[in-house]
Amino acid sequence: MAAKKKIKAVTTFKVGDYVVYPIHGVGEVTEVTKKSILGKKRDCYTMEIHGTKMKVMIPVENADIVGIRSIIDKKDVKKVLNLLKKDEVDTEEDWKLRYQNNLNKIKSGSIYEVADVCRNLFKRAFGKELSIMERKLYESAYNLVKMEISLSKGVPTEEAGNIVSDVLASSLGEIPQLPPGDDEVDI
Repeated sequence: MAAKKKIKAVTTFKVGDYVVYPIHGVGEVTEVTKKSILGKKRDCYTMEIHGTKMKVMIPVENADIVGIRSIIDKKDVKKVLNLLKKDEVDTEEDWKLRYQNNLNKIKSGSIYEVADVCRNLFKRAFGKELSIMERKLYESAYNLVKMEISLSKGVPTEEAGNIVSDVLASSLGEIPQLPPGDDEVDI
């Protein structure tokens, strides 16, 4: 008896669908057409990535391979926000290893992995200044989470950004406040 090969079903998207393209971000499928690639006719998606207006074309059969996926359902937003609230922080002290681990998480395309990076770098930045590369990685993770929540909840990007920022800020716990007048300096 020969072993059966497991054939992965190709995810299909249609024009107007919002998708996540790992590392590039959230985009909209603007066209599904046949293109000649290396002498073969192939169905291809054309996507416009939000924020950058970059256009990307990818053969339909490669969409799953590169990790293109639908945006999360509205009900999954709460899971993402709960992940942003968690107390956990990446304890890796070598910034190069930490950077590579975080970059790999973003490349995975998983909103949960991206939210993990966003939370960890946000909390790390509160205690110490991030390197330029880590700051860019944080901004990328923050923007990916914000865009996906915006589309999933059907709210403006600014509102989704406020939600993410509020959740991240609340995850820091109580920050001691100076009594009124103590922040003034006499000269």
